[in-house]
Amino acid sequence: MNDTEFFAEVARAQAERRACALATVVASKGSVPRGPGAKMLIYADGATSGTVGGGKFESLVIAEAVAAIREGNPQLRHYLLREGEPQSFGAICGGEVDVFIEPLTSGEAVWIIGGGHCSQAIALLAAQCGMYVGVVEDRADQLGVERFPSAARLVTDVAAPEFIAGREWGRREALVIVNRHAGLDKLALAAALRRGVPGYVGMMGSRRKVARVFDELAAEGFGREALAGVHAPIGLNIGAESPAEIAVSIVAEILRFTRGKSGNGMKAQEGAPIADGH
Repeated sequence: MNDTEFFAEVARAQAERRACALATVVASKGSVPRGPGAKMLIYADGATSGTVGGGKFESLVIAEAVAAIREGNPQLRHYLLREGEPQSFGAICGGEVDVFIEPLTSGEAVWIIGGGHCSQAIALLAAQCGMYVGVVEDRADQLGVERFPSAARLVTDVAAPEFIAGREWGRREALVIVNRHAGLDKLALAAALRRGVPGYVGMMGSRRKVARVFDELAAEGFGREALAGVHAPIGLNIGAESPAEIAVSIVAEILRFTRGKSGNGMKAQEGAPIADGH
């Protein structure tokens, strides 16, 4: 694979929001399989494109990359490719290699399960905030392009539980469940819990509906601790009533979660100005 093909695959992986990391040899000393600049793309399932040298050394890089994807943190790793050292792993090339492992992120994203009025409002606001937007709805007539942002990915050819189970989820991705009835919400949430979606997971509904869905899922074997991690009822408490207001409360909660912020009012932040009475 030449450089053009390699970077085309990197671009394609990011466009498809596939969880992956780029490993680059940044320094080397002595005899090594490949020198600085060698690159490899590693996916969350361990699949690769390109190479940094092969053998046990490369398998260690792949394992480190998969962990970095999961944790979301870049890593600079040093590998000794010779015997007789405490850090040796059996390689006999004789040199040393430094590899920078960089998880590739595609920004924040929201996947909305359901295509009703609230879904439309959430999609519009999320897109205006620069988020990638996807909508999963089994009723194709609900997903006309005139109803959703032009850049949104609209999915009608797979049921929500299968869609959730079949993709890799990132920590900066939100799953928003706003289906047309509780039964569909329950199926989607069960799929998310089984998949172990690591980012934001929220479900719309009254406290009574949420309690009923949680009780049913607990009876089916889902742990209360896992259920407690679901944002339900969804959104920040701003007294939202209309779809637009509901969208504000949900998107704000998603941003608070993905960015690790408190969500407190700016006036409450340390260093906020204090009135002097004049």
